[in-house]
Amino acid sequence: MRRLIFQEYVTLDGYAAGPDGGLEFFDTIAEQADVDNLALLEDVDTMLLGAETYRLFAAFWPTEAAAEEAIAPKLNALRLVVVSTTLDSAPWGAYEPGQVIRDLDGVRELKAEDGKDIILWGSITLFHSLLKVGLVDEVQLRVCPVLLGAGKPAFPSGGSPVDLELIEARPWSTGGVLLRYQPAS
Repeated sequence: MRRLIFQEYVTLDGYAAGPDGGLEFFDTIAEQADVDNLALLEDVDTMLLGAETYRLFAAFWPTEAAAEEAIAPKLNALRLVVVSTTLDSAPWGAYEPGQVIRDLDGVRELKAEDGKDIILWGSITLFHSLLKVGLVDEVQLRVCPVLLGAGKPAFPSGGSPVDLELIEARPWSTGGVLLRYQPAS
């Protein structure tokens, strides 16, 4: 079975976006995170996104503006799968369009296919749903050395606790930290 890896940039106080949806805090660790992502993408062949994150990614990654980004060639070569009940298609610029699946059963089927790992970038609402039903195999946090005080939380509030086991904690020279967890057995 393929592994599903959730990856999110977060502030030290646990926000995935600022109060206005801003992501400027990513810049504090971008260079080191890109180096790590290039290595990670060697073991990934599928990118899973929710509809909102898909729209953000599709507006940037398959465009000329992203051409100079270190991870753009590998990211654009990934198989794209979008979980959405509203989208009928998932165009990706000049690249192969994405596949739209409607529900978590589609994610289960995706995980059962042969292939490399699956990366889930952002897509907080989808992450919460996948975590709740046990479909997330690894949680990767790229912690930015910033305190926002308010914004969009990266983690669900309420509900049952989810116990995690630390796989790796690696500080970066830029002040950020890579944290990797797996659900506890």
